[in-house]
Amino acid sequence: MHLPSGWRSRHHTSREGALVAVVVTAAFALLALVGVPAASAESTWLCRPGLASNPCLNSEETTVELADGKSFVEKAKPAKSPPIDCFYVYPTVSSQFTQNANEEIDPEELAIAESQASRFSQVCKVYAPIYPQLTIPAINTPGGVTPEGSAKAYIGVLKAFEEYLARFNNGRGFELIGHSQGSAMLEQLIREQIDPNPALRKQLVGAEILGGQVIVPEGQSEGGTFQNVPACHSIGQTGCVVAYSSFLQEPPNPSNFGRPGSLLGGAPVEVANPQVLCVNPTILVQGPHSGPTLAYYPTLNAYGGKFPGLLGPVVQAPKASTPWVAAPAEYNARCEARNGASWLQLNLNDESDPRERILETLGPLWGTHLVDVNVALGNLVGVVGIQSLVYAADNH
Repeated sequence: MHLPSGWRSRHHTSREGALVAVVVTAAFALLALVGVPAASAESTWLCRPGLASNPCLNSEETTVELADGKSFVEKAKPAKSPPIDCFYVYPTVSSQFTQNANEEIDPEELAIAESQASRFSQVCKVYAPIYPQLTIPAINTPGGVTPEGSAKAYIGVLKAFEEYLARFNNGRGFELIGHSQGSAMLEQLIREQIDPNPALRKQLVGAEILGGQVIVPEGQSEGGTFQNVPACHSIGQTGCVVAYSSFLQEPPNPSNFGRPGSLLGGAPVEVANPQVLCVNPTILVQGPHSGPTLAYYPTLNAYGGKFPGLLGPVVQAPKASTPWVAAPAEYNARCEARNGASWLQLNLNDESDPRERILETLGPLWGTHLVDVNVALGNLVGVVGIQSLVYAADNH
């Protein structure tokens, strides 16, 4: 999540958004131009098996709210011996007043790991490194992000991935999961480390690159951001990418996401007739179809019902006694492509539905960026679960 500091109101102006966007785009575009030094000290891990405190293994008890007003409690648990790993890179959450966050584990990182990554523990072993990400205050400050700062953030992710492969992987298949700044980091990682490497491509179970800008030639599944890692066409396909940005309406022009050249999407990709990739996680086979979203939202009860740090005023958190609230089939999702934009369109299924609505708390330029992951979290976990079974069967 690329967000400005302070948040004087629930919406920010397009001028503010453009300022943030220009800074971030220029920074990520220069990542490839900055040398990558050799890795040194071990990474700090937010989540990985064996940690004494692991937010990716916290309670998944959920109040499931139905459209008819009824509810029940669902009790999911992490898998005891999942067949694959997940490598998760979190979005922009740090409120530290430096360009790059340090590698201390703050409440923001704990909360986002619980909110986005923990439910994947049902289908994989989750590894999530702390990395020196570009902070909210730095991104919001003109000149606050330098090529060196951007490179430092990426190098932190690269170092952790290399450490994961060397120390923990043991030849297992892995899924990559990211959102926003985390997606930009994983796009770079795939382009540089996995896309040109047949051995690593064979281990790639899949990638969920959410709230980013994976580019393909219009109507194609590869050949833009990635040359050899294609878009997923069906549930159960492995070695492929699920990518989208969600909106309640057609992304405005300009927009922060959903359009080639959108300002908050990582390094630009030169390709004829570019299109932002949209893969719908709610349907079995890709096409002009819609499917029900299986939304899971954290109540953030451990943080007083509010996301910690600077994101607090703009993150919606439902109320319940459980750590989670699910809202199955409140919305349906469909990939739309028109007027130069492509995105995951969220449509309310029933206007009389009593459940809380998703709001564009950051304004129309952002769409529903803050809930890209959670609005379809059940679907996304299901996709990885099926991929893991297929991958295990193919590599037994």
